[in-house]
Amino acid sequence: MPVISAPHAFNEGSLFVDLEPVFGHRLYLKCEGFNFAGSIKLKAANEMVESAERDGSLTPDSILVESSSGNLGVALSMIAASKGYRFLCVTDSRCNLSTKLLMEALGSHVHVVTDLDANGGFLGTRLEYVRALCASDDRYVWLSQYTNAGNWRAHFRTTAPEIARQFPRLDVLFVGTGTAGTLMGCARYFREWRRPVRIVAVDSMGSVAFGGTPGRRMIPGLGMSMRPPLLDESYVDEVVRVEEADTIRTCHRMARRGFLFGGSTGTVVSAATDWLSRNGTHGLTAVAIAPDLGERYLDTIYQTNWLQDLYGENLLGSAEVDSAWQEDSASRGRGNRRSP
Repeated sequence: MPVISAPHAFNEGSLFVDLEPVFGHRLYLKCEGFNFAGSIKLKAANEMVESAERDGSLTPDSILVESSSGNLGVALSMIAASKGYRFLCVTDSRCNLSTKLLMEALGSHVHVVTDLDANGGFLGTRLEYVRALCASDDRYVWLSQYTNAGNWRAHFRTTAPEIARQFPRLDVLFVGTGTAGTLMGCARYFREWRRPVRIVAVDSMGSVAFGGTPGRRMIPGLGMSMRPPLLDESYVDEVVRVEEADTIRTCHRMARRGFLFGGSTGTVVSAATDWLSRNGTHGLTAVAIAPDLGERYLDTIYQTNWLQDLYGENLLGSAEVDSAWQEDSASRGRGNRRSP
């Protein structure tokens, strides 16, 4: 058991869940939520902060500022508290209440924007606020996860090699796309690897990260209301877009088997199972990346009133739930029978 003195010194990188018993496809899920920040964003946050310290742009008098839908804000809050920096997170009204409270508990200040930008999202509004802050006071240091190469370098150095060590015969990797840091770090690593790996980027419907028409997105994490500056599509073999309703159904299906994951994970797993259904799974080794766990989503995607208000009463109809319950119970019963 490791002994640590700083919260960012611990991150479990070798835990994978076999999802075949849940979805019937040979799919392994890399769990990135087992660290003190609770998400994969700890890796990028640590890389960007350490890089800013090395180049001298971050000093004891600095005030860190970043735009985040939640998880990066938590990671930076934790690191800032550990290192003695002040931190201001600029987020929006989709940020989960538990995430906002967690950042504040760690000593950070949180500013919530409520005005939509020209693409129907909040990112443009958040960035305008950050730029205005930096222009008003040179103590503010904006790490800019959207343009910072440390974002993708973190996953080139850690996430991708962790997958490669566990699955040396990897065939296809499913990666959710927000800032594109995880996607580009993993894609660049596997482009240089000793065998070809198909990189499937996962995006939310309504996101314009890969083009298309902007639309309503209520689940934070994946998707962008602009093209991610870090994105280089030459490293991407395919893009799969997922409706939020399918994200929620997938999350609830995993929860019924005891795995409580966040919205981004539901999106990535929904895309992966759809892709595997269409392309066949015989002999393929497939991995998807789960950015976080589900506790921060208890008041949204796992809350009945929130779901009904936004998606209607039939999203998780009782007949569907009862059928899945009976199917899962029967499956467990067959698995527990003893031979005579």
